[in-house]
Amino acid sequence: MAKFGYFLSSEEHGPKELVRQAKLAEQAGFEGLWISDHFHPWLDEQGQSPFVWSVIGAIAEATSLPITTAVTCPLVRIHPVIIAQAAATSAVLTDGRFRLGVGTGEALNEHIVDSRWPPAEERLEMLEEAIEIMRELWSGKLVTHRGEHYDVDTARIYTLPDEPPPIYMSGFGDKSVELAGRVADGYMTTGPSAEMVGKFRTSGGSGKPVQGGLKVCYAADEATARKTVHRLWPTQGIQGEAAQLLPLPRHFEQLAQMVTEEEASKGSPCGPDPEVHVQAIKQYLDAGFDEVYISQIGEEQDAFFDFYAEQVLPRLR
Repeated sequence: MAKFGYFLSSEEHGPKELVRQAKLAEQAGFEGLWISDHFHPWLDEQGQSPFVWSVIGAIAEATSLPITTAVTCPLVRIHPVIIAQAAATSAVLTDGRFRLGVGTGEALNEHIVDSRWPPAEERLEMLEEAIEIMRELWSGKLVTHRGEHYDVDTARIYTLPDEPPPIYMSGFGDKSVELAGRVADGYMTTGPSAEMVGKFRTSGGSGKPVQGGLKVCYAADEATARKTVHRLWPTQGIQGEAAQLLPLPRHFEQLAQMVTEEEASKGSPCGPDPEVHVQAIKQYLDAGFDEVYISQIGEEQDAFFDFYAEQVLPRLR
């Protein structure tokens, strides 16, 4: 049976609010958590971006839900050795309920330590090597590594969970999905693409979990919800590779000026009709997803959790 989780938006909310929402999600009947890992928000209007590893530690004490980073980039901003240590500690704190979601990242978050942003193919090579390093470190052995992209000198992680955390990989193009099928323990993406799920399965991912993420906006009326989406997430209407290449929120704001309200909210169910939300989520189930993580856009978090607990999740189950 499919599972339904809540997607915590680190771009919109501060650390204490994220912990509060995690508790509300568990009370509402959600079965897991995604949490985004950013240095910058996409837009200044979103306004937040706390350090995800501190927040995960607090959530681990506040709830009993599984937690997945959606997603961490272990390539440039933070060396994979440090991500390996952070993930291992998170797995210990959560009693094995932590899953490390990884991807090739965006210049928005990674350029802060190196202005050179590698092309997509090189980033995929870096990610494969980073995954190899992290898994080797989770063995508890002393690790020395001299690779094409990373060097590790006599590193050992001492605080380890009983089992290494699973690695789920995000992917949107053919090459990234094929890599996920080959090296990852699960696949994660946004958008209900049966084609990508199928490619993951045939690339080595058969029998492995597939997670999907969806942004929604509950409000008292659909028009208000659409305005909220357009204000906070017009970036949903930006097409192409801009999301991977632009380095600053102001660049996304400039592009977002060309995005209409309709384009921004096209993929997000808006308003108070539970069937609109249910049908959007069912698209993921029909496409073969095992888990769906829903994020409420905007400030009406408490009303959203009441709405989903009473009207949406029961319909899905």
